[in-house]
Amino acid sequence: MATDVWHLTLRALRVSVRVPWALIPNFAISLFFLLVYNGGLSGIAALPQFAGSHYIDFILPVAVVSGAVGGAGGAGQALVRDIETGYLTKMALTPVSRLALVLAPMLAGMVQLVAQTLVILLVSFTMGLTIPTGIGGFLAILAFTAGWGLAFSGYAVAIALKTRNGQASQAATFIFFPLLFLSDTFVPMSLIRAHWMRIAVHINPTTYVFNAMRALLSRSVSMPAIWHGIIAILAALAVTLTWALLSTRKSLAARG
Repeated sequence: MATDVWHLTLRALRVSVRVPWALIPNFAISLFFLLVYNGGLSGIAALPQFAGSHYIDFILPVAVVSGAVGGAGGAGQALVRDIETGYLTKMALTPVSRLALVLAPMLAGMVQLVAQTLVILLVSFTMGLTIPTGIGGFLAILAFTAGWGLAFSGYAVAIALKTRNGQASQAATFIFFPLLFLSDTFVPMSLIRAHWMRIAVHINPTTYVFNAMRALLSRSVSMPAIWHGIIAILAALAVTLTWALLSTRKSLAARG
């Protein structure tokens, strides 16, 4: 299976490289979040709730995680293309692992997201970002990015297999925006006053991914926040990967 995943992922990456213009909007959105929100809201970091941290340490995870939308959408659209061209049906006639058929577009989307995150981090360093946790913290941020991107790609792949429509798959990824804004995206939880909003923040898995990354950018690392982020990503991965695999089996069975 590892060989199948490797070759199919390389193929998916080669296909995405042939249309680099498709990656630009997603990168532009992430950069927009970083530049505009840091430029417009950085003054609120003077509040005691930020504990002396720079606002870019708080908003950077938002810019990074927002890239999951593009990576996930790309994974779903790649799978739809394979369905429309008959490639997926042909692969089903070979001994290739069904799990590899699901994982390959997801991993390709994840790799694109990590590459984009590296660029975002480089831009952030020019804006004054520091990572007190050092190279370990830097790598951990990339790991959280990869995990969340993989989980979100699983959701997009499952939608693509169910609808077999690239536009529907792309549109489905906009569920991310409620997840984004119903979180402690711009201010710490203690500054959110609406009771219903606080409930939404607590049940939103994106909250825990944000706060895990923020813990890695903090001078006083909160291990509970990091563990909560890991649990949120593993739970999301379990749900979306299982859903995508079941959708693959149903799709191939319907075509068989």
